[in-house]
Amino acid sequence: MASAPDADATTDTMRYARGITITRHANYTVVELRDPWNEGRMLHRYLLVPRSADALPEGMPEGTLVRTPLRRMVVYTSVHCALLDELGATASIAGVCESRYVHVASVLRGLRDGTVADLGEATAPDVEGMIRIGADAILASPFQNAGYGPAEKIGLPIIECADYMEADPLGRTEWIRFLGLLTGHEATADSLFRATEAAYLSVRALADSVAHRPTLIVGKKYGAAWHVPGGESYMARLYRDAGADYLFRDLPGSGSTPLTFEAVIDRALHADFWLIQYNADTPMTYASLSAEYAPYARFDAFAHRRIYGCNTHSSHYYEEVPLHPDRLLAELIAIIHPELLPDHRFRYFAPLR
Repeated sequence: MASAPDADATTDTMRYARGITITRHANYTVVELRDPWNEGRMLHRYLLVPRSADALPEGMPEGTLVRTPLRRMVVYTSVHCALLDELGATASIAGVCESRYVHVASVLRGLRDGTVADLGEATAPDVEGMIRIGADAILASPFQNAGYGPAEKIGLPIIECADYMEADPLGRTEWIRFLGLLTGHEATADSLFRATEAAYLSVRALADSVAHRPTLIVGKKYGAAWHVPGGESYMARLYRDAGADYLFRDLPGSGSTPLTFEAVIDRALHADFWLIQYNADTPMTYASLSAEYAPYARFDAFAHRRIYGCNTHSSHYYEEVPLHPDRLLAELIAIIHPELLPDHRFRYFAPLR
């Protein structure tokens, strides 16, 4: 049963994030997550109670109880492993899923020496292994209309981090404050966010007044569909902040939209720049791209050699960008407006050869 309003409750001011609300009460903290796919609905409510408390506070609303700080988490994504690493909280990672994507050195060491368990795929995790290692929570990225299968039945709180659905890059970064609350690293989380905010705003100012915005397309076809970021996504915001004219900015939503190849080429045949993220053992080239699908060569960006690729197999793009969108923004500006950052050293993208 919901409690009466707490006169002493205070709500943290979130500067950019729209999907999370943090309300502090005397003996516990309520974290409410907005459902990014259903306007006006709540995705989840968490009741964070200090582990040191002998008894649960009275009058708490309904929600998922989480004793903090978490000590033995199962982490489903490499992204959140990296965020916990930046917080200095990797000691709380007891198990991971999809370990082949993890690049965090301390987690890799744990996987090798057995102090971190490999729990298989996030879509079908080893729930018996979670029980065996004494996990106290699961950290996961939610997807629309997708559940967590047997993991929902073992009594562990599932922390749904929908940070990737934020429309503002700094909004996604601001979710680090939630992880700080969960792990007892609030001060570090606040410091990291403020440093990123200052860096991002400084880099963004470089492209604020550009007179010309080159046109941009991103991605490529996988199977029958070419997924492009919606116009309300944080990636679309990054492209705009970098001084680009993102050609699919009118698509609704903060997720990705699947399009046919014909729909993409109809609009983007003459795009000035083309950015592609991929995962491969060897760098993508113009020859390999056209060998994969010959019609790619019809794009102006292909003919004019203005395609840049980011190989996520060899870069730390997915791990770094959620907390450091300023680094990606600088990269995008260096590609689209090279005169603004002539000495930039690329860390994610490289021109195709």
